[in-house]
Amino acid sequence: MKKLHSFDEVFDGQKVFRKVLEAMSNPGRRVSIAEQSEKMHSDGKVFLAIGMTLLDNEVTFATCGNQELAENMSLITLSKEESLENADFIFVEDGNKLEEVIEKAKSGTLEDPQKSATIIIKTDKACSKTLHLYGAGIDGTLQLEVPDITVKAIELRKQQNYEYPQGIDFIFVTADGELFSIPRLVMTKEEQ
Repeated sequence: MKKLHSFDEVFDGQKVFRKVLEAMSNPGRRVSIAEQSEKMHSDGKVFLAIGMTLLDNEVTFATCGNQELAENMSLITLSKEESLENADFIFVEDGNKLEEVIEKAKSGTLEDPQKSATIIIKTDKACSKTLHLYGAGIDGTLQLEVPDITVKAIELRKQQNYEYPQGIDFIFVTADGELFSIPRLVMTKEEQ
C-alpha cells in the first residue's frame, strides 16, 4: 500500500506553522517549507503540507477544480471542500483562475474581518517585478522583487475596493517549498 505521506502531523506541522506565521507576520519575508513538503508523496506536495498544517474539520477549502488535490486534502485533513465563495482557504495552481478566485473569495465583514479567505497561490521563482509595500508588519516601506503573478494578484485585490480592515490574505509558494505572504492589511505604493 502506497502511503500518501510521511509528514508528522505534530512535529512537521509545527515547523510549517511557524514558517507560515513568520511569513504572515513579516510580509515579503521568504521562508522555506521544502524539508517538510518533501514528506508528502503526491502531486501538490507544498499545498498538502500547508493544508496539513492549517486545515481541520472546522474550516473549508477550495482547489479551483483540481479533484486529485481536493480528494487528497480531504483525506489527510478531514476538512470539507467548499465553493470559492464559502472557502476559508483557496489553493490556486493556475494563474488564469486568479481573477475569478479573487472576485468570489470572502473578504470578511467590518465586525469580523478575520472571517476572510486566505488564498495560497503557486508561483515560480523568477522575480521580474518590484513592489513597494507598506502596512502592518512593515517598518516604513519594503521593496520586494516578485513574480508576475504576485503583481497580478495584488492588482486584482486592489480592484475589489475592500473597506478597511476587510480583504483577503495571500500566501505565494513555489513548487520547491519557498513561500512568502502579503496579508490583507499590506498595501502597495505606486512607482514614483
